[in-house]
Amino acid sequence: MNHLLCGLAANPALPAPLTGRLLDLALEAAETDAPTGREPSGDHLDELIGDLADRSDLSRAQVRALAAHHEHTAVRLAYVGTLTAADIDPAVRPLAAVALLDERRGLPEWARTLSSFPDPHIRWKLASCPGLAPDAADALAADPDLDVVVELALWTDSTAVAARLARHPHAEVRRAVAYNEAVPPAALAALITGDGLPPATSCLVCDVKDVPFVHDPYCPDPDCVLRAGAACDGSHASTVHEIREQALRNPSTPPEAAASLADAPSMLLRWALAERSDLPQEVYARLAHDPIPGVREAVAENPAIGEELVRALAAEAAHEERRSLAHHPRLPLDVLVTLARTTRTGPVLLPRIAAATAEDLVELAGSAHASVRMLVAERRDLPDGVRDALTADPDAAVVKAVAPHPGLSEEQLRGMVARHGVAVHARVAANPDAPGSLLTELARHEPPVRRVLREIARHPNATSEALVPCLADRRARRDAAAHPALAEPVLLGLLDDADEELAEAAAANPSLPHAVMEDLIRRYAEPGVTRPVS
Repeated sequence: MNHLLCGLAANPALPAPLTGRLLDLALEAAETDAPTGREPSGDHLDELIGDLADRSDLSRAQVRALAAHHEHTAVRLAYVGTLTAADIDPAVRPLAAVALLDERRGLPEWARTLSSFPDPHIRWKLASCPGLAPDAADALAADPDLDVVVELALWTDSTAVAARLARHPHAEVRRAVAYNEAVPPAALAALITGDGLPPATSCLVCDVKDVPFVHDPYCPDPDCVLRAGAACDGSHASTVHEIREQALRNPSTPPEAAASLADAPSMLLRWALAERSDLPQEVYARLAHDPIPGVREAVAENPAIGEELVRALAAEAAHEERRSLAHHPRLPLDVLVTLARTTRTGPVLLPRIAAATAEDLVELAGSAHASVRMLVAERRDLPDGVRDALTADPDAAVVKAVAPHPGLSEEQLRGMVARHGVAVHARVAANPDAPGSLLTELARHEPPVRRVLREIARHPNATSEALVPCLADRRARRDAAAHPALAEPVLLGLLDDADEELAEAAAANPSLPHAVMEDLIRRYAEPGVTRPVS
């Protein structure tokens, strides 16, 4: 199917009559394999039907016609939100019915019927749906296919079902349920300690291998489904370890049960523990001296650690831990200032800066250290006085950080460019209030600044003059081709470009004249007829 038709299908300005014609052509092409003189269907046809299914202006009849085309199209329509329960028969389109149940727009009785559907893939998909009727959930919990039960264990929102599956005899089901926040805290504690929990009787390893067995990390069998590190000597050791790790990452697990693994020999368990936000301070202090850097970094970034430990880490920790500490949301300002002077955090808005008061911002913006002022400049809701002072900062890195801030005037933006040159061009081009005249000047800079072109190509204020240079950049050209400000002669020329993706982007441009849209469809509908695009 012609790539230009795919672009039209995604074009938000495509008139309703042309949408109907395009839909008819697509469905006709899908129904026949006979050669017609047209381009072969294949990937372009699938893309075209998918783009049509994503449209929000389809009629009920068009939605139903697409749903009848293929099960996967019906599923796509369900997730887009245009398919309704009245549009399908669950016996004919079971996957679409499951998708509607997943979106809570299906009929409850469908779950009861589909829970015994012959195809296990349908039952597996159903098992992840929220709000299943109790009898449907019970049927899935007793399913003969282990994958179905595992999927239910992962996603069920029924506390009763989750608690029952936590005691399932197969360790893989317990591993899945350890992720699930619907599991009662007592059951999660038992998954960690084993107290009051009958031992699992099987796992994925001993299902298929004679034990004891340790999986070769370089397993040459391309069909092997065992995970790296899988091992079983009858105690299902690797799966039990994974159960504990997932339970530690589950916020519903009681903190006292989690803390019992503070001295676990496994680095993965200690790492998972270090990321929890409900542990006693002494546990964090112990983990802060862990031999594994990742564990220490997780502690440093954890919002639950107290000021005493924060200050100790700032004074003693290695660079990587200090960088993690900089992301602590309740970092004392004096510690933040110290870290900013000695630690590279990158161009990001730190949580402590995001939570800073107006008074804090004034204080930090007045720092003698550019690295501190730069952190403030990353915030996009600064008081006008603070913002304006930063735009005139003598340090290019500070100006670069504040340049995308909304509310800056053309005079301020031009002043940044005049003082700091190409160092700030890309961030100025990213400013939502940058005027088209300034964007045009930035786009014409020689040599071209590639990041500038990529910002301009998607900027709503870009002019056609600014967009034309963007067409020469490999990563900016498709956004530029789809930009509604692109001049019509340039846009029409792109429809015949050898780069199909570029031409498709041009066909998706909402400024494409309706007559050209109609002509592109006619070209496909009448093979052998060629007309100039005009």
